[in-house]
Amino acid sequence: MTTKTSNETLATTGEKKLTKRDLNRVIVRSLGMEWDWNYERQMNMAFCYSMLPVIEKLYDKEEDRIDAMQRHLEFFNTTPQLSTLILGITAAMEESKANDPDFDSESISNVKVSLMGPLAGIGDSFIWGTLRIIATGVGVSLASQGNILGPLLFLLIFNIPAQGLRYYLMHMGYKLGSGFLQKVQENGLMETLTYGASVLGLMVIGSMTAGNVAINVPLVIGEGDAATTFGDICNTIMPGLLPLAFTLLVYFLVSKKNVKTTTLLLLFVVIGLAGSFFGILGV
Repeated sequence: MTTKTSNETLATTGEKKLTKRDLNRVIVRSLGMEWDWNYERQMNMAFCYSMLPVIEKLYDKEEDRIDAMQRHLEFFNTTPQLSTLILGITAAMEESKANDPDFDSESISNVKVSLMGPLAGIGDSFIWGTLRIIATGVGVSLASQGNILGPLLFLLIFNIPAQGLRYYLMHMGYKLGSGFLQKVQENGLMETLTYGASVLGLMVIGSMTAGNVAINVPLVIGEGDAATTFGDICNTIMPGLLPLAFTLLVYFLVSKKNVKTTTLLLLFVVIGLAGSFFGILGV
């Protein structure tokens, strides 16, 4: 009785499988997270560029590759050094999608959205708030004495853990994703996972709206002790009502009316300046 090798088994079953080399190519490309950034979708181009080796390896048809690239050109933002965890999980999910036509592609986007917020909170605190400060403190103290080890130690203390995490999280994310997805599919829990990820993703987007969108309307209504601002009235009805309404308005204009984001940006600058001049809007 002969035992087939893994390659022979794959050739027989037709299953597509990513290799360590494929994942390492994604790691190198993920360095683009550091500098490829835009105000509309932030790290989306760098994320898509990082996923190209996976997409080209898994999908033979051009339309499937186009769908995958469009899927990864959606909004994405997290701590760059920790982005490979999401890239690894996403690569595993794309692998499952390539081998199973019935795999729900929306779950890929939902998992990305649900992970990027919490991971950014952890990563920003550790990478930028702790590791960078320690590296800078050591480097500056030596550099101020004219010691060449100052900048060298800064680069080493910061980059060895940061780039080491980039490598480790990529492979851990892929193993976690592939093993977890296999168990989920076997147990028939993919629909529950997709629903949970979408709910968590909406919670992340909601918290981003409340935390990053600020609208102050100091327009006073009433007189004397009964005077109150329009913004306070809206917050009494529901905290964050104005930022939510503004976000929904932008979403409606972009997704339903196909208004360009550049046009909206210029329009809101004009509205902001006019509102500030007439005392309708405040800082």
